Amino acid sequence: MADITHALSRPRLWQGLSRQRVWLASAAILAVLFLVRPAQGTASLVFTAEALAGTAPFLLLSIAVAAYASATGADNLIARAFSGAPVMMVVFAALVGALSPFCSCGVIPLVAALLAMGVPLSAVMAFWLASPVMDPSMFMLTWGVMGLEFALAKTAAAIGLGLLGGYVVMALGRGGALSNPLREGIGNGGCGGAKLRAPKPVVWRFWQEGERRARFRREAVSVTLFLLKWLTLAFVLESLMLAYVPAETITGWLGGSGAGTVLLAALVGVPAYLNGYAALPLVGGLVEQGMSPGAGLAFLVAGGVSSLPAAIAVWALARPPVFALYLALALAGSVAAGLAFSLLA
Repeated sequence: MADITHALSRPRLWQGLSRQRVWLASAAILAVLFLVRPAQGTASLVFTAEALAGTAPFLLLSIAVAAYASATGADNLIARAFSGAPVMMVVFAALVGALSPFCSCGVIPLVAALLAMGVPLSAVMAFWLASPVMDPSMFMLTWGVMGLEFALAKTAAAIGLGLLGGYVVMALGRGGALSNPLREGIGNGGCGGAKLRAPKPVVWRFWQEGERRARFRREAVSVTLFLLKWLTLAFVLESLMLAYVPAETITGWLGGSGAGTVLLAALVGVPAYLNGYAALPLVGGLVEQGMSPGAGLAFLVAGGVSSLPAAIAVWALARPPVFALYLALALAGSVAAGLAFSLLA
């Protein structure tokens, strides 16, 4: 007994369990269902398997895009977006943020590097707001789960949000506001800064180099496991939502197309948002039950930009005025995107 207790106390074991918490959550939910409601457990398991099979083509495309970007070094293209006239810099930064995949260093160290290197906050804000909303892998999965029209709308929302943020910050900056946006003690971004200071050329034919082929394989495996664990949890939760949340409740709260409904969806999206890939099936299920597409878009955009984990990271990096502006722009932009989509859909 003492040996077992000693083994369980090892930090390495707990670290391993922490890394697998998403898989463990899915398994725990299904296990409880089979114990309490066996019929629903079976139904949820079948629903999850069928949903994963249905999104498999888009899942494979997402994995291929992410692995290709890593193997070729396409994330080095980011450095080209932050040069030139400030007005055009905002445009390029919004496009790069919305359309390009990046390495696992993440948005926050890249933002720290950009600001530490003197890149205008307007361009950084455009990139900062657009990047969490969309990338090629997300586009493929959004297409598979929500349809092409919704995927295009979410891409347009990401670019529009980046442009809104960039030009608002540019206007405020002319009056002397928002100077010195970083908190004291923030470094230069680590590996993110290295990519910006000395960008390497992109090698599109990565298969000609053994090290890049190995990187492609590693990234493909990593992305596959990442997407599968989050989509599995999302589809399990969606099966429960469809089974136990009455459609009339969703329609009553989020079924309209007015500003109040879209604003409510955006506000709910901030604390309720778990992960960009996990949120897609959940919103898809809500739309099937009566949620308006505009409210669904507002939920995804607001949640992606200002979810609690992202907000905490921004708070740790930026001074309070910049943090407040980031949240205000995220909320205003997501509501505007939701209203526009409601009118056009």
